[in-house]
Amino acid sequence: MGRLSRLLNPQSIAVVGGGAWCESIIQAATKIGFAGTITPIHPAGKVIAGIQSIQSLTLLETPPDATFIGVNRNATIDIVQQLRESGAGGAICFASGFAEAQAELADGDDLQSRLLAAARDMPILGPNCYGFVNALDGAAVWPDQHGCKPVKSGVAILTQSSNIAINLTMQQRALPIGYMVTCGNQAQMGQAEIASELLDDPRVTTIGLHIEGFKNLRDWEAFAAKAAALGKPVVGLKVGTSDQAQAATISHTASLAGSDAGADALFRRLGFIRVKSLAVFLETLKFLHVNGPIPRGALASISCSGGEASLAADLGKAAGLTFPPLNTQQRNTLGMALGPKVALANPLDYHTYIWRDTDAMAKAWTAIDDPEIDATMTIVDYPRPDTCDAGDWECATHAAIRTRQTTGKPTLLVTSLPELLPEPIAKQLLAHGVTPMHGLHDAIEAIAACSQPTNIDTNPLHLAPTATKTAILSEVDAKNDLRKFGLDTPSNAERTSINHLLETAAKMNFPVVLKGTGSAHKTEHGLVALNLRDVESVKSAATSMNTETFLVEEMVTDTLVELLVGITKDAAHGYVLTIGAGGVLTEILSDTATLLVPSREVDVKDALNTLRISPLLRGYRGKPAINVPSVIKAIMALQAYVIANGGDVEEVEVNPLICTQKRAIAVDALIRKA
Repeated sequence: MGRLSRLLNPQSIAVVGGGAWCESIIQAATKIGFAGTITPIHPAGKVIAGIQSIQSLTLLETPPDATFIGVNRNATIDIVQQLRESGAGGAICFASGFAEAQAELADGDDLQSRLLAAARDMPILGPNCYGFVNALDGAAVWPDQHGCKPVKSGVAILTQSSNIAINLTMQQRALPIGYMVTCGNQAQMGQAEIASELLDDPRVTTIGLHIEGFKNLRDWEAFAAKAAALGKPVVGLKVGTSDQAQAATISHTASLAGSDAGADALFRRLGFIRVKSLAVFLETLKFLHVNGPIPRGALASISCSGGEASLAADLGKAAGLTFPPLNTQQRNTLGMALGPKVALANPLDYHTYIWRDTDAMAKAWTAIDDPEIDATMTIVDYPRPDTCDAGDWECATHAAIRTRQTTGKPTLLVTSLPELLPEPIAKQLLAHGVTPMHGLHDAIEAIAACSQPTNIDTNPLHLAPTATKTAILSEVDAKNDLRKFGLDTPSNAERTSINHLLETAAKMNFPVVLKGTGSAHKTEHGLVALNLRDVESVKSAATSMNTETFLVEEMVTDTLVELLVGITKDAAHGYVLTIGAGGVLTEILSDTATLLVPSREVDVKDALNTLRISPLLRGYRGKPAINVPSVIKAIMALQAYVIANGGDVEEVEVNPLICTQKRAIAVDALIRKA
């Protein structure tokens, strides 16, 4: 570990302040087994948690490795400067009221700038930060109770919420937590930077992140590349679906590609596993700690209940997992182990004929394994220990352990309800390489998350600040600009009088389309007339439109599919590329895929295949397939335009992109620039 090594693995801790929080710091460090020195600092020299304090930092014989600063925000700045000048290892800034409170406190940003100036190169966590627990080395700077216990290896969890961090330490799921680090408002060191340093600890198997928002995307890219190089999975729980990507909703894209869609795309690009709940977060971390990712999501499920077998099958299907049918060898081996009365299938209900016979159970559970199976899942619910005797369930515990020892492959013991796997049994299983998983639904979701491909894209994201003032190009100018980058558009002409319009239309190949310009949503304002087959129909349509300028263009008559392609600037995630069902039903269908700029052609092709309308692209019910290469070319043209224009483009959209057997033609285009 680099610059955080002294702070996160201290030999000496100083506690500045005298409140209950400071007493808790001493108690938390003692609880985790801290063997170094703890020195309270208080101007009155009071006794804190049984330890005599000293009156000033200047009285310390040597600078502390880690300091908890439990005083007000103004005094925090002075303490940080004293620590930095003395050569201290780092500090936890507990006080709030800095930049995170700028809406309520006008001087928050100024105080944060002063705090950073005081710290300079000395590491600080926070402000508004709870600190950390290091269960690998037996150290904690943590102003509250925690549930961590010493471990030899484990996962590192970083959160942006102190309360969530406390709750996660209290888990009773046998997950070994090596580090629990809260990041506060990340004035100096961001979450990605801290996580990157924790990767250096060989005892850390997996990183778990509770993320409220992404800062400094270049740091996230560097962290992701490092994690991938070290082969350490990253699991993220991203909260908050803010509307920062929808600040200007003049296009369909901006309303569809909200911030959460950008976050989803960023997770995929960085190769992170995204989960949606704390329970699945913990189960996913546990699975990865024991097994690492699995390639396909092919499971074998074993239970002594037909109901549990059916539930596993239903949940697995919904999560995208598979239960491969038994092959001849599996059937023969299982038949020998279970006898003729058991109907053989996967998921398997083996009834209770062999219950209490550990050897027979292990033999059956091992027999279902196969090279095509990624993991074997045994469903076992233990009775509650306060009113029942779990002695009859020891056979299941030992059978699961033997299965793991025999196959050497991921072996999971899963309970149908989270509370039916007592922590002592879960720890016993974990100690023997069996993954204890609490709750069938959460376990299935976690396994599915661990089977998703996590291929990192190392191309740097295209980033730019959001402009305060923007202008919208006319449709003609937008099409002309995009045509230079390879976008196929219809032949067209713009006219300001009906007479000139009719002269132009007479020279074009009918049918044609007539549009009134000046509105982003022309159809809703009656400014689009389709399939005009002669000059008279053009004249009739023009006289009914409330517009000063007309656009007449060739009409595409061999349409197979209409798509939307749009790119919006997102302050949190860079440029967000949205591909989806297009035309007038765009919002109703809400069938989209999201990528980030720049994306590769292979990523664009994969994204097209994820759309619900993808069967239409390939040809459906006798209809021909569209020309996919031309669609990809059109999408890459929009991306090339955005990149070539630096950070000036706020959004660009083509809707619809009409797809035929031969072409992909942009019949409407919108560009908003700084």
